[in-house]
Amino acid sequence: MEYGIKVENLSSKTQNVLEKNKYKKVWNGDSLQEGQILNGVVKGIKKYGAFIELEQGDTGLVYIEDLSVARIKSPEERLKIGQNVKVVVKYIDRDNKKITLSYKELFGTWEENAQKFKEGVTVKGIVRETEKCNNGIFIELTPNLVGLAEYKEGMEYGKPVDVYIKKIIPDRHKVKLIIV
Repeated sequence: MEYGIKVENLSSKTQNVLEKNKYKKVWNGDSLQEGQILNGVVKGIKKYGAFIELEQGDTGLVYIEDLSVARIKSPEERLKIGQNVKVVVKYIDRDNKKITLSYKELFGTWEENAQKFKEGVTVKGIVRETEKCNNGIFIELTPNLVGLAEYKEGMEYGKPVDVYIKKIIPDRHKVKLIIV
């Protein structure tokens, strides 16, 4: 026989603790190593990141900044609940039994991604962010390669855009773009 318990009027701090703890199930993290690549399944998504249930049973967290080099507003732009993913173990806090993961590291280095493109070519990108003071617009070419185009009115976050690759500067990890 099961009994349900209803709890009301919890503080937001208590609600946050309960929410974070609902993804903690088992601890097999002592067998993990930083840099290890694992398979997992997305079990929860919050504004700050995604909880991944790892193949050996633990649950780790990929913070939003470890999902993509491109500036994204929500983890849901990269992941969906139930999605199978590969992740890299970034940090293990054995005392507190927490595992921090990275998703973006598996998309290749800047150099590897930049080699897919050539100067003087028009390609598709996604508007990711306009800089303050309208200095420019960041355009995602791949999840781990972002270029900067001059500011142009009417550009909206998340919208596809055609861009001309004006210059690729490998030693500065920069791609200069023109919105066409």
